[in-house]
Amino acid sequence: MEDKKNAMEQNEDININADADIPGSTHLTNPYEENEAALEKISAELQDQKDKYLRLFAEFDNFKRRTAKERIELSQTAGKDIILSLLEVVDDCDRAEKQMENSDDISQIKQGNKLVFNKLRNVLQQKGLQAMVSIHTPFDVEKHEAISEVPAGDKLKGKVVDEIEKGYYLNDKLIRFAKVVVGN
Repeated sequence: MEDKKNAMEQNEDININADADIPGSTHLTNPYEENEAALEKISAELQDQKDKYLRLFAEFDNFKRRTAKERIELSQTAGKDIILSLLEVVDDCDRAEKQMENSDDISQIKQGNKLVFNKLRNVLQQKGLQAMVSIHTPFDVEKHEAISEVPAGDKLKGKVVDEIEKGYYLNDKLIRFAKVVVGN
């Protein structure tokens, strides 16, 4: 029994929180202070990332608006270059019209009109327009639109016999199909 008494006396002297004084055990004494510091650090990082996200989103939104505005301006002025080039031809047409009213010399009028037409063709060629060569070439669905078929013999069978409307390329891209008559 005496042993029991001694053991009880010893237990009364033992401090339950004795491990709190051991180095490296601060997590046992202040668990909230450390967690609060970590939570504040993570919150600050999260706020920084949110700020970066909002700035990036605003920048992207401004980029979309700016490019949409540029696209509208480009479409409104896309033909400006070709129109400026054609103004010289329009001036020549006006001069040719005045000449037709004042002159009875048919050969001079024909020559003036040919000059105006050649100038128009040259301006369009400089801008990348090319006429498609279709007559006596094999019919191609990718380039030609068949208006009708006519008997043409074995030599012209499946080939373009006549061209109703020319086809055109703009910078090597087909912009208008040629309307043709095909030999049968």
